[in-house]
Amino acid sequence: MNQYHVKKLDHIKEIKVQVPGSKSITNRALLLAALSSRRCRLHGVLFSDDSRAFLDSLTKLGFEVEADEETKDVVIQGLGGRIPNNRASINVRSAGTAARFLTVMLALAGGEYELQASPQMCRRPMKQLLDILKEAGVEFVFQGEEDHFPFVMKSQSVSMKEVQIDTGISSQFASALLMSGALLKEGLTVLLSGDRAEGSYIKMTLAMMEQFGIKPHKVEDGYRIPNTNAFGLEEYQVEPDVSGACYFYAMAPLLQTDVTVKNVHMDSLQGDIMFLNILKDMGCTVTDESDGVKIAGSSLAEYPGMDISMKDFSDQTMTMAAVAPFAKGPTLIRNIGHIRYQETDRIHAILTELTRMGIKCEEVLEHDGIRIMPGAIKECAVETYEDHRMAMAFTLSGLKTGKITIMNPECCRKTFENYFELIEELY
Repeated sequence: MNQYHVKKLDHIKEIKVQVPGSKSITNRALLLAALSSRRCRLHGVLFSDDSRAFLDSLTKLGFEVEADEETKDVVIQGLGGRIPNNRASINVRSAGTAARFLTVMLALAGGEYELQASPQMCRRPMKQLLDILKEAGVEFVFQGEEDHFPFVMKSQSVSMKEVQIDTGISSQFASALLMSGALLKEGLTVLLSGDRAEGSYIKMTLAMMEQFGIKPHKVEDGYRIPNTNAFGLEEYQVEPDVSGACYFYAMAPLLQTDVTVKNVHMDSLQGDIMFLNILKDMGCTVTDESDGVKIAGSSLAEYPGMDISMKDFSDQTMTMAAVAPFAKGPTLIRNIGHIRYQETDRIHAILTELTRMGIKCEEVLEHDGIRIMPGAIKECAVETYEDHRMAMAFTLSGLKTGKITIMNPECCRKTFENYFELIEELY
């Protein structure tokens, strides 16, 4: 499917959907299960391009992996930090989490590995993380651009007791070091700087480490990770993907309807749950019910523009950008400069596509963000830049107007394979 024309969705009273498992939790759970010393069954696993890249990499590294896509279960036999095949070639494709998490795990465990990636992932930043590993004694031979994928990595005796990492470009660097730090005989102190040092993804990583039996100790500027020889779980339940749920929750104010996403609850580990508070500020009612959080927007006649910092739930910037043109006033989204370095330069992509749609918008450098004015959408095809979140978010503008065609909708396979099937079911 090269393009998807989004039909206008009128007068829908209620939406109830079930979304896949969380990508962020799935890939952290896959890593922690492989690092552990137990045989772990993961339930509710996301099966998508990103998670399949992670699973395929673990298989090529020699881990015993059983995956059942029908039941959404994966069984992994952890080997206490040992890599069965310590001379292997893996391809992380476009999965940023697999790229960062596996690079650190393999570097600290030791061996010789060839790491390949998609052209998109080869453009994404790695230098800060690779510099830390080089200083610890890891050798790299780059097969393309310096300090980017693809490369060959060799490590024998890694010397690393304390590292400092700036979370400003990617908090995944910090998460990778935190989780694999338990492999080192003397443990690892990870000192965090930057504006996301206490961000939602770091908190998720630390919470999951504790769930699996690694006990991080807070120090002044970061965390001390003790060497942990024996940890793990027999079973772990992956939460539904709140990031994916938010596209449906945003339909509540946009389409004046009530939306429930099954099994999503307000105590989620995922930072994007904060987007639901924004919907509340827009006038929706938020209720955590037994079958999932319900966002009621059916009584809204309109909703205001917002002035919000989305630093800790920036994956929803595109969602906010898609609903902002229909607000009563302008919307200012702050503290999102780091999204330039994700699947694409998301600030550039948002501004380009909104302008194509006929919406006035601008970058606001003093707030590290963007401003979007309300306006009438004109008929257009939205480019998605191989970015799943651009495709899913701007579908919302189409549901409101019937004037949007999404180019390359297949890019949603990265995290949400059946997204457009669920959209079709709404009609």
